[in-house]
Amino acid sequence: MAKKVAVIGAGASGLPAIKCCVDEGLQPVCFERTDHIGGLWYYTEEPTDGQSCVMKSTVINTSKEMMCYSDYPIPKEYPNFMHNKHVLQYFNLFAEKFDLKKYIRFKTEVVNVKKSEDFKTSGKWSVTTRDVTTGRTEDHVFDAVMLCTGHHADKNVPDFPGLQDFQGKVIHTHDYRKPQGYEDKRVVIIGIGNSGVDSAVELSRVASQVFLSTRRGAWIFNRVGDKGQPGDMLFSNRATRVILKLLSFFQSTDEMFAKKLNERFDHAKYSLQPNFPPFSSHPTINDDLPNRIICGSIKIKPNVKKFTKTGVEFEDGTFEDDIDAVILATGYRFGFPFLDKSVIDVINNKVELYKSMFPPDLEKKTMACIGFIQPLGAIMPISEQQCRLFARVVKGDVTLPSKEEMWTEVRMKLDALHKKYVESPRHTIQVDYLNYMDELSKLNGNFPYLGKLLLKDPKLAASVFFGPVTPYQYRVMGPGKWQGAREAIFTQMERVDYPFATRPLGFKIEKDQKKSFWKYCFYFLILALLVQFIFK
Repeated sequence: MAKKVAVIGAGASGLPAIKCCVDEGLQPVCFERTDHIGGLWYYTEEPTDGQSCVMKSTVINTSKEMMCYSDYPIPKEYPNFMHNKHVLQYFNLFAEKFDLKKYIRFKTEVVNVKKSEDFKTSGKWSVTTRDVTTGRTEDHVFDAVMLCTGHHADKNVPDFPGLQDFQGKVIHTHDYRKPQGYEDKRVVIIGIGNSGVDSAVELSRVASQVFLSTRRGAWIFNRVGDKGQPGDMLFSNRATRVILKLLSFFQSTDEMFAKKLNERFDHAKYSLQPNFPPFSSHPTINDDLPNRIICGSIKIKPNVKKFTKTGVEFEDGTFEDDIDAVILATGYRFGFPFLDKSVIDVINNKVELYKSMFPPDLEKKTMACIGFIQPLGAIMPISEQQCRLFARVVKGDVTLPSKEEMWTEVRMKLDALHKKYVESPRHTIQVDYLNYMDELSKLNGNFPYLGKLLLKDPKLAASVFFGPVTPYQYRVMGPGKWQGAREAIFTQMERVDYPFATRPLGFKIEKDQKKSFWKYCFYFLILALLVQFIFK
């Protein structure tokens, strides 16, 4: 009899959880408290406590080829960086393609999850749900549980001195939707993460003045990379990583990236430069911020010292009066209110999980956190890879290390995070897309080993090494191998280029053949060094 798996949440992590369970012969039941799929990517006009939502204008920060699920490319017609409506459309296409909605119980909230009485031997869970419409509760027993509820639901609201006395409007970005109502207002936005900068840029077009307050500053990354290509595809590349390691012997990679970012605009001159390297904080991605600063509609300010009834005093002693509204872009706190703390305890956004998934102390590894990460890259394919691994753990096809080995790695990873990133609640669950995907896929058995690919399919091996590390790479071999992965890799740049081709030029553009020749010579050299290393 197939094992029953409870999937809590039908968003970006819950959908692949359902599919991966079905793929492995498990029986999923997904509980979703709303009447729709998509999680925070489903736009609603009115805010709901505990339910995060994008702004009306939100465009995703990862390109379509980097963010898709590994066996279902996003349609070529879609833009490379998609508006939230396209992201939601993709989720619906994915759900329809694999017939996932029949496994979802909508308007059903999970109110309690606890170990069954025989958990030490069975690994089963008792789950209590509540019908949102009728209030009726129901008890269930499951062989495994996948927590897919996300980490953008509960607002983090700092206690600034005087904030309670401020007479203007105060909201969190959780509740901000669109700029209507802020016309000709003086607005202070606190926080320079992606939500803070997105709302600042949008409001700067209608407000009389926007002040963007930041404790540390930030390095600002672009969606648009060199020659107009998606920036994340240029960086997420195995060959690039090798080259950077080689170059690091001659120059600090931190210095190289800082120099590259400052070529677009001088972060120090724009009062943005922080006292840490570019990748010691989660990237803030925005193509418009420097344009809004240079025209004066956004002014960068230091951290808030205190509020008055009508204004804000900053830590440098400056004061701005006649402030109409304050928007707190101060992040989120996450936890599992329906789960006993003895199972997973979250303290100040810190949680101790093996591979950012498994509670090490559980006698049976039948529960996993899916998508509780802050990736340097796209979360969708990472959540999917987590789901693929967990489904095979539940089946018994993958054996995890001992509890002691898990704890050793957990502590090592937490120590590495502490050393690499500045202290912040948002950095407690940070992972690097490429490194983390490689870790999970090696554990699951679907890592694209270059040595094997070179022997069987040299052309594919070259694309895997020199091309962007798109999710399809994790479907070329091993469990869950997809026959369409090879073609998806070879056609990915066609899907990137397609949305741009909206006007015939009427003439040909001659490529620099000399430059291309030396580029391929350089690629051949790197490949030769790689082959030597693999077969050493």
